[in-house]
Amino acid sequence: MSSFVGRTAELDRLDKALARVSANIGLPEPGACLLVHGRRRVGKSRLVEQFLERTGTPAVFFTASRRGNEPDRFLDEVARSILPRASTVAGVTPHDWSAALRQLDAVLDDDQTTVVVIDEFPYLVENDESLEAVFQSLWDRRLKKKPVLLILVGSDIAIMEQLNEYGRAFHQRATLFPVGPLTPSETAQIVGTPDASSAFDAYLITGGLPIVCQEWPQGLTMWQYLEEALNDPSSSLVVSAQLSLAAELPATLQARTVLEKIGSGEAAFSTIQKAAGGLDPTSLKRSLETLADKRIVAKDVPLSTKSSREARYRVGDPYLRFWLRFIGPNAERIDRGRADLAMQSIRADFSTWRGKAIEPVVRAALMSGALGPRLPSPAEEIGGWWPRSNSPEIDLVGADRGPVARSIGFAGTVKWRESAPVTQADLTRLAMEATQVPGLTSSTPLVIVSRTPVTAKGAANVFGPDDLMGAW
Repeated sequence: MSSFVGRTAELDRLDKALARVSANIGLPEPGACLLVHGRRRVGKSRLVEQFLERTGTPAVFFTASRRGNEPDRFLDEVARSILPRASTVAGVTPHDWSAALRQLDAVLDDDQTTVVVIDEFPYLVENDESLEAVFQSLWDRRLKKKPVLLILVGSDIAIMEQLNEYGRAFHQRATLFPVGPLTPSETAQIVGTPDASSAFDAYLITGGLPIVCQEWPQGLTMWQYLEEALNDPSSSLVVSAQLSLAAELPATLQARTVLEKIGSGEAAFSTIQKAAGGLDPTSLKRSLETLADKRIVAKDVPLSTKSSREARYRVGDPYLRFWLRFIGPNAERIDRGRADLAMQSIRADFSTWRGKAIEPVVRAALMSGALGPRLPSPAEEIGGWWPRSNSPEIDLVGADRGPVARSIGFAGTVKWRESAPVTQADLTRLAMEATQVPGLTSSTPLVIVSRTPVTAKGAANVFGPDDLMGAW
């Protein structure tokens, strides 16, 4: 199996869940269930496989499909596993999930810890509305009385989260376990970047998607990697988005159109509507809700002490953010061997695009336990602020809560320039424009986040790429 990098926190959490099951052997209900969810191709299955490999615990790993006969396929997988007494179910055809889970119960030991993994669990729920109740019944009556860690894995985040909601059959019977992209630090480790600035460039391009990061030869610069990847129409950088979107938005052409407009830079409801050909408001709202449920699109509102309806939409998936802006629009060129034209497009606009794309990453870093204490004021929420005219725009606003704050602790600017420093004029402009934020005064501390050196004096805090990387 290929080398595995990162995911230390996730593996540690899985180890602890398994240890709790083992520690509870002999108690009436030692079993535990995890709902592992995250975007497609983010590495959920690989994470669980690595966990099983390094623990060596007897386990079965079943990947569901939409083909039918899933209970029979599941029990065939159990029979081929190293679970205790697995061979006793060889040739058994349960036909339904109730029978299959009863057979699984007969295979599991009372005094040996085991792991049962069902990948692509949403496929099963989609095909059988009664499945949740079946799993709940068999879990309560049989399976949780065994020392088993049941791991249900799914890419449909909305369905996985709903499984544990009040009123659903599996409510409070499982623990949600989100899996996101690799962190900028993990990305840097795989790609082998020479410095933090280059690491963030690699993260913005790959989105921390493991399958893309692993195809980046160590030591290649950003431009060298892009030229190599775009000259291969089958590279993960090129095709991963196509595969994910085909699976997630197979019959929602409107949502795909809306996503493309957001990816090209449209942010307000009205401008997205216009760019999408005058899509009626109800259809646009439905598409945005679909994209938000799947964590493809995120909605931001201005953060201040005054409520605002000036919402903005952005691509929330960090890999899709780059793909929709640069790869998707150049897909035909790449397919016909004109990667050079795609590269021209990226070189022309990358610096401008990067300046906005880094902002969510910066906010996440400043919210971390590592950097939060270095801010001039504690912040439960960090966002941005803009008026209806979109001018001025304040990149960073730290507040005691959101979206409507009681108090503003600081304001800041993110300058992710190629080489120019942040000057005194930049800080003066920030100080002047920030006073338009409701709840902010002339004495509110100011923060600078910059990719390049800062020559300005008077900011309460200054953060560079190395500081931000320390958040991970």
